[in-house]
Amino acid sequence: MGRMNKYLQSCKSEFWSKVFGAELEYTLSELEGAVDVLSVGCGPAVIEADLAEHGFNVTGLDISEEALNLAPDSVRAVAGSAENMPFTDTSFDAVIYIASMQFIEDYRQAIKEAARVLRKDGRILVMLLNTESDFFKSKRSNPASYVNKIRHTNLKEIEKTISGYFSVQTEYFLGIEDEEIFQSSDSSLAGLYVVKGKKVASLNKV
Repeated sequence: MGRMNKYLQSCKSEFWSKVFGAELEYTLSELEGAVDVLSVGCGPAVIEADLAEHGFNVTGLDISEEALNLAPDSVRAVAGSAENMPFTDTSFDAVIYIASMQFIEDYRQAIKEAARVLRKDGRILVMLLNTESDFFKSKRSNPASYVNKIRHTNLKEIEKTISGYFSVQTEYFLGIEDEEIFQSSDSSLAGLYVVKGKKVASLNKV
């Protein structure tokens, strides 16, 4: 079984099913009114498939063709770089990063590209792994964990970059303790730090 197939199998576990379900519910609430959605770093497009089922036109962008080969037909899968997106200007109503931005080599360029491909008043939703959470720290202590491939841990610097192109709001989300998922805005318990906002022409530096 290949690496991506193993990942898909792990996604079906009770714990990760609850995590993805919570992320999906949150994302749906933030995408209300959007039609064309770009998910950057989508992998095999697990959550993106659910978004498509809810009526969104979903495009998934990832550098891994192996991952995209496992994406469902309901998601338009595009192989490419987050720093040089193969899309024309103003192509999407929303751009989302579901726990993917911190793994991108040049997140600043990726944010600039997100602003470029968004339409006027387009929205960005960035779910960042909360590096201060107990969940992250426990994963970090496991040498085999995916979180050890993370490139960027300074959440405030990422937020500052996003605020150069978007009017932003932030919040902690997704309390995780052992195998339990619950609502929490406690930075030690929340697995995610969310930065979300709307494209603002006066701030757009593209």
